[in-house]
This record gives sequence, structure tokens and C-alpha cells, in this order.
Amino acid sequence: MRTHIHREGRRMLLITYAILIAINTVVFLYTAVWIFAIILLLSLLICIFITFFFRNPMRVIEVDDPNFLIAPADGRVVVIEPVMENEYFHDERLQVSIFMSPFNVHANWYPVEGKVLVSTHQKGRHKGAWLPKSSTENERSLVVLEHSSGVQIAVRQVAGAMARRIVTYAKPGMEVKRNQHMGFIKLGSRVDMYLPVDTEMEVEVGDLVHGNETIMGRLPD
Repeated sequence: MRTHIHREGRRMLLITYAILIAINTVVFLYTAVWIFAIILLLSLLICIFITFFFRNPMRVIEVDDPNFLIAPADGRVVVIEPVMENEYFHDERLQVSIFMSPFNVHANWYPVEGKVLVSTHQKGRHKGAWLPKSSTENERSLVVLEHSSGVQIAVRQVAGAMARRIVTYAKPGMEVKRNQHMGFIKLGSRVDMYLPVDTEMEVEVGDLVHGNETIMGRLPD
């Protein structure tokens, strides 16, 4: 599996590298050797973490059933429960939530193929993404997809306590395919899906899943 740097991180990486090189140059010229050694070590750790955070594994999945629901993000399943979804559907839906730690891949994929009906962004708070209220109170983006069968699902990107930017590529009217990126969330966050209540789930709360790899379940026919 090949891994590249995600496009959302390239500019930040270049800026970070340039700043750290400048700092280390000044420290090397004007301070003691032991101080330079400490600053250099810290700079290397920062570079390693940022590069690791913005990694973009080239994952490609092929499935023989269009109703399969693929994980939209890396992380741990923290919620599988029926809820009232009041932002778009205004009815009961099965909420499935994936919590993404700072060490997970933070690219997001489309869980199914279909047409984008809605793509919205709302400002909000930055509570811990593992908290239940983060889905409705935190900064978030909502993407509603209509599957070829006519089934509609919603995918919500939720900012966390450290996340300060949600990127969503979906636009109303777009026809989206498997293996396409839906967006990117910087630092800890979560992704919620709102599915028909009779969706057949293949994962349980506590399971670790991998975006664009793990089959989460199957949409109803």
C-alpha cells in the first residue's frame, strides 16, 4: 500500500519545515551546542508527527454488492444506536459514529456511491469529539447522499477539541464513487453516519475500522 502526503497538509508542512529550519539555524549560530541539540531533537519530533498526521494511504476497495457500506474514516466505533435526526431527515435513523484520534488517518471517504443532495457547514463549539453532544453542538459539515437504490444517508464530519478545520469536497449535484475522498478533518474529530434503521451492521461499538477498507454493514434493498 502506497502512502502519500494529503494535499491538505502540503502547505502546512512546507511552512513548518521552513520555520524550523530558520529556528535551528539561529540556535546553531548563537547558542550552546547542547541547546541546539535539544531544539534539533524537538524539531525532528514535530516534523515526524506532522508528516505522520497528514499521511494519505492509497486505498482502493472493490465490492460486488453496491449496498455495502464502507467505513468513511479510520478510528473506533463509539456509537451505534437509533436516534432522532433533526437537521435533515427529521425522523428516526441509525447513528453510527467513528472517533478519530490524532494518530488516525484523517482523510474521509464516501461510504457509498450515489448523488450528493446536500452539503452544508455549520460553525459551533469545539468540545471533545467523543462526547455525545459534539454531533449537534460542535463545528460540523453535513453531506446527504442518495444511493442508486433511492436510499438516502447522511454523513456528518464533526470537529473535536483540537480540530480547527473541516474540509468537505462534496457539492450538491455531484455523482460520487467509491475510493473518492469526501474531505479531511485536522486533528482529533469524529464522523457520524445516519442510516435507515433497518441497516444490517457488521461492526460493533468498540471495533477499530479503517476508512475505505472496513465493511461497516449493508443498506436495505
